[in-house]
Amino acid sequence: MADRSFLTWPFFEDRHRILADKLDAWAEANLSKINHDDTDIATRALVQMLGDAGWLEHSASTTETLDVRTLCLIRETLARYDGLADFAFAMQGLGTGAITLFGSQAQKNAWLLKTRSGKAISAFALTEPQSGSDVANSTMTATREGDYYILDGEKTWISNGGIADVYTVFARSGEAPGAKGLSAFIVPANTAGLRIKERINTIAPHPLATLEFKSCRIPASDMIGSPGKGFGIAMAVLDVFRSTVAAAALGFARRALDEALTRVTTRQVQGKDLAELQLVQGHIADMALDIDAAALLIYRAGWTKDSGAPRITREAAMAKLFATEQAQVIIDKALQLHGGDGVRSGQTVERLYREIRALRIYEGASDVQKVIIARETLGAHAGNLKSC
Repeated sequence: MADRSFLTWPFFEDRHRILADKLDAWAEANLSKINHDDTDIATRALVQMLGDAGWLEHSASTTETLDVRTLCLIRETLARYDGLADFAFAMQGLGTGAITLFGSQAQKNAWLLKTRSGKAISAFALTEPQSGSDVANSTMTATREGDYYILDGEKTWISNGGIADVYTVFARSGEAPGAKGLSAFIVPANTAGLRIKERINTIAPHPLATLEFKSCRIPASDMIGSPGKGFGIAMAVLDVFRSTVAAAALGFARRALDEALTRVTTRQVQGKDLAELQLVQGHIADMALDIDAAALLIYRAGWTKDSGAPRITREAAMAKLFATEQAQVIIDKALQLHGGDGVRSGQTVERLYREIRALRIYEGASDVQKVIIARETLGAHAGNLKSC
């Protein structure tokens, strides 16, 4: 049973504690029923289950606000039980984040009721073959023709690619060079000229694909926000959801510690439990310390955003960097404590070992988070000097 004492921290309100308890009970009762043999089928089933149970109500909002602490608690809990369930919830939020934060009421009415109920699957299409973290280097084009935009180009590493019903797509609309020339669009999956160019297989199976857009005709009314504001929209969405990636890593780490505790208190060496060995105790202490430190950074970021901060760039970057990097270390320790059983296919720690790796890359790789933290810290220092 994962430690839940953190719920008493002042970052949370009673509604968060109630939600965490209900979700934990629901996840324990339901997530073991999902067959993961076919990833696409499993993801669709999980989205529908999460929608039917009402959990997807928290993934998007018609009021332009998202409760980041709630998003983090949900992702942490789901990840602790099932990484694909966490993925299914997270992509419903990320895929519609731009609509929630910047969409018109008509756009929200058209899509959010569907995604929040699990009736439609959403995706966030930002990355391109030549521009991963360098979003400003995007080359996909959106050319205005009367009341339409014509989209041409490719997007890759798109989560839910191939099974999504709607994509939020970022393309160069040409208002200015670099970051100032991008716009965001809603693109239904059945749009003529959109095809799945390639399905991508990874060490932890998720629905991923490369998308190809050839003369895709999109009504101008399906632009999200204003022309040329796409980069800011993308960064604002990531600003919210980056903390939740950290929360998913925290969920994986908590599960790894639980598995390790069970192992060392039941496995004997030379007539003694592993837990009696000081070196093992040192590993357990390190794991517990890193988990609490990650949780503090994550829920500080969530509380800061929910308290009205317009952006939490520094806080979210710190949370994602620390939580994902240390979760990798924690899971590795848990695997080591399992010995040979740790690398046996089907073992929980073996699954966690595969699942955690991608979190150090997507939504801003660890090195990118360091750049962000340094930039924000240096900027604050320069601002302090000017005010002196």
